[in-house]
Amino acid sequence: MKKIILSVALCICAIAMQAQEEAVDTKASAILQSLSKKTKAYKTIKAEFDITMYGKDKAVTDKQKGNLIVKGGKYKLEVKNQVVISDSNTMWTYLKDANEVQINNVDHASADKGAISPTNIFTIYEKGFKSHFDGETTEKGATIENISLFPKHPEKEKYHTLKLKIDKTKNQIVGVVVFMKDGTVMEYTIDSLATDTDLGDATFKFNPKDYPGIDVEDLRE
Repeated sequence: MKKIILSVALCICAIAMQAQEEAVDTKASAILQSLSKKTKAYKTIKAEFDITMYGKDKAVTDKQKGNLIVKGGKYKLEVKNQVVISDSNTMWTYLKDANEVQINNVDHASADKGAISPTNIFTIYEKGFKSHFDGETTEKGATIENISLFPKHPEKEKYHTLKLKIDKTKNQIVGVVVFMKDGTVMEYTIDSLATDTDLGDATFKFNPKDYPGIDVEDLRE
């Protein structure tokens, strides 16, 4: 009889824990759906951000600022001594120190495989992840909703967890933390975000003629 009672008690506990977990996941899903709906409504996104990289010992190994402009599948990303521009078909990577640009075709085949890129940094959570609501915190006077994302196929990724920080009032991502499998961590902090600004297609083209003496490496096949 004691064994039966114990078994029933354990089952009740397991069901209760599962129900609680499902409730948490439901909350995370609701937050992400609302975030996705708002983000998809933007015609363009301009963001300024900080990138902080941590080593396995949690010490800061590098810190730099960057800015990103996104319009559909087009983007312009500038970090440190590098500028990456894509019109969704061609990608130009300009190395400032070397005055060199490398030209490649955009790999559309790998676009939806979970890799983090400028075009999906604000929407990567939409596919291929399990989500978990980690609770709310307060940062700089704003209420932040924290959500952990775990890839459904972790064996295909170099990271094991993403953590999103979402401003509850603005319904916008203000931070992304990437936990790599090798123990290192990359943290993106959004300093400013502007949406629906008027951006011409020339923003997403690289013209070598604007850079005297530039070395052009066309790697397209």
